Amino acid sequence: MSGAMPQPEPTPIVACTISRDVQNFDLLIEDMETAMGESWGDLGFAEALAFFGQPEADGLEFVAIAIDSADEDNLVLLGEIITQAKARDIRVILIAEDVTPASLHQLLRKGADEFVPYPLPEQELQMAIDRLNDAPPPEQTPPPAPVLKSGTDKEGALLVAHGLAGGSGATTLAVNLAWELANIEDDHPHSVCLIDLDLQFGSVATYLDLPRREAVFEMLTDTEEMDDEVFGAALLSFEDKLQVLTAPTDMLPLDLIGPEDVERIIAMARKHFDYVVVDLPSTIVQWSETVLQAAHVYFALLELDMRSAQNTLRLKRALQSEDLPFSKLRFVLNRAPKFTDLSGKSRVKRMAESLGISIDLQLPDGGRQVPQCCDHGLPLAASAAKNPLRKEILKLAKSVHELGRNEAAAA
Repeated sequence: MSGAMPQPEPTPIVACTISRDVQNFDLLIEDMETAMGESWGDLGFAEALAFFGQPEADGLEFVAIAIDSADEDNLVLLGEIITQAKARDIRVILIAEDVTPASLHQLLRKGADEFVPYPLPEQELQMAIDRLNDAPPPEQTPPPAPVLKSGTDKEGALLVAHGLAGGSGATTLAVNLAWELANIEDDHPHSVCLIDLDLQFGSVATYLDLPRREAVFEMLTDTEEMDDEVFGAALLSFEDKLQVLTAPTDMLPLDLIGPEDVERIIAMARKHFDYVVVDLPSTIVQWSETVLQAAHVYFALLELDMRSAQNTLRLKRALQSEDLPFSKLRFVLNRAPKFTDLSGKSRVKRMAESLGISIDLQLPDGGRQVPQCCDHGLPLAASAAKNPLRKEILKLAKSVHELGRNEAAAA
C-alpha cells in the first residue's frame, strides 16, 4: 500500500510587478525571473489595492510598478498604490517608459524608493533591488496628536457647508476648502479644523483616508466634560496641516447630540483654530439652528435640477416660518453650466428668480477627477491641481482669508 506523495511547499511570494499589462514589459519579466526565481507574482493596478489588504501581502518585500505613456491618465490611482504600499512597509521600484518628467516627479514624491527607465539597462533591476535591501528600514512614528494650548482664544471664523440635495457636493467643498485654507501662504501661520457633523453618513474621513476612532463617540456622548485634552484626543491630523474631527465609527441617530452639545463643540474648535469648517448633514435637525446662528458664512449647495429647487423652497419656508435668518445663506450652484452655455446660464437666472434667492457662487463640474480623488483619500490640490473645480475653491479660500484679514485689521 503506497503512501501519498508529499506536495512541495509553494514558493512564498516576496515581490510583485504591478502594471496595466506585464506582457508590454517583456524585459522586466526576464529580469524578475533572473533576480527572484519563482518568488514573484504579477498584479494589475486595481488588483494591487485589493491585494494589499490581504494577509498574503504581509510577506512582500517590494513591488515593481511598470508604466508607460498610456498610464499617465491614471496618476491618481498610481499614487494611491504607492501610498498604500509605503503604509505597509513595502518598498517601491518605479519602472517607466516614455513618461513625462512631471508625472515621474509626482509619483516619486508619493514615496517611490527607486526609479529605473525602460527598456531596462543591463543588471539595473538587480542593482535597484540590492540598494533596497541595503537601505535601513523606515522608522515607524505615529502621527503627532494636535497640541491644544489651554487659555488660547482665537475666536476662529466658522464656515459651514450644507448640501440641499444628496450628492450636491457639500463634503467635497468642505474638505477642499479646509485644505486650501490650511495651505494659504501668509506672514502669520493660521490653523484650520474640519468637523464632520453628519453622524450617520459622514464621509470626510473617507475623502482624506483617515481612520474613524472611538474617541469621537466618547466625546460626543459627554460634551459637558469635554476639555482641551478630550477634544484634542478626538482630532486627527492630515498632512500635519489640517486637524479633522471625523464622523463616529458607527451610524448614530442625529439626535444623539443636542443644541448645547453642538454649541460646545463649535466653541471649543473656534477657541483653538483660526478657521473651523463644518460639513453638515442634508437633514434639518434640532441643532441645525445652532450652527446657522453661529456661522460666519453658511454655504448652501444646490444643483440645476428640480429636486434642488424644491428643497431650497422647503428650506426657505421652514426658516422664515421660525423667523430664522434665511438671508444668512450663501447659495452655491455646483456643476454650473460653462461660460459658453448661454442656455444653461439662462436657466440659472430663471431658477434664482423663481426661488427668490441670489446664487452667489457657481462651481464648475470637475469631471471624473473629483470622485477619483475622493475615492483615493486626496484633496484636489494634491492630485488634480489644475482641475477647474479646484481652481474655483482656491479662489474662494483666498477670498475668505482676505476678508478675514481685512476684518481683523479693521478691528
